[in-house]
Amino acid sequence: MSAAMKEADLRTILTLEVPVIVRLGERQLPMRDVLALVPGAIIELDKRADHELELLVNNRVIGSGTAVKVGENFGLRVSRVGLALDRLDAALNPATGDGSTDEAEEPSAQAA
Repeated sequence: MSAAMKEADLRTILTLEVPVIVRLGERQLPMRDVLALVPGAIIELDKRADHELELLVNNRVIGSGTAVKVGENFGLRVSRVGLALDRLDAALNPATGDGSTDEAEEPSAQAA
């Protein structure tokens, strides 16, 4: 592959839009509890309120950060992010299955 073609491929890749998710937490519930949900119900999650939130691209963890308020919206102040090659791999190769993470999927730590 020529250098010009590689550069064109890179330019195309850099314009791709990918799903970015901030995971607050998760929990499994019996189906009877899911069916019993009503407005105002509270679901307790597996993460302490002061713990960092996971940052995912294509359902793959690429970093973490803390929740912040941006005007009337929520945002994420990134405190840890994986290497650029890991982030590119996550963008180009979505996770299969439920998107849950294993220790082996944690990104290489790199200061933001």
